Amino acid sequence: MTHASALVAQTYRRTEIQSRSPIELVIMLYEGANRSLAQARSAIERENAYAKREAISRALAIVAELQNVLNVDDGGEIAESLDSLYSFVNERLIDANQRNDVGAIDEAVRVLAPLHDAWVQLARAPAAGESR
Repeated sequence: MTHASALVAQTYRRTEIQSRSPIELVIMLYEGANRSLAQARSAIERENAYAKREAISRALAIVAELQNVLNVDDGGEIAESLDSLYSFVNERLIDANQRNDVGAIDEAVRVLAPLHDAWVQLARAPAAGESR
């Protein structure tokens, strides 16, 4: 990719992100985490340490962002539960990186997949007061 086309792609991506709702952004984060976890799993299976580290680093950064945007003060028990789940995922990703453990990757996926699905359902639900 040339420098000019890379800049065009970066500008397009930035515009796409800025035009999304907060719920859509959360969904995009989950999808990015899932992609990174699949890449990490594949890299472990191929014994590609560099690709594994890169993919796990991206997944850790995404989970950190999900954790950072939690509003624990107003979110109550749900936010606290999500915080605990994200901490668990972080621990499993660190284990996966240190031990080349695809099982730890799979555990992280099993935690994040239903959360992603819940956000997708939330995005599809009509806003309060709207009829379908």
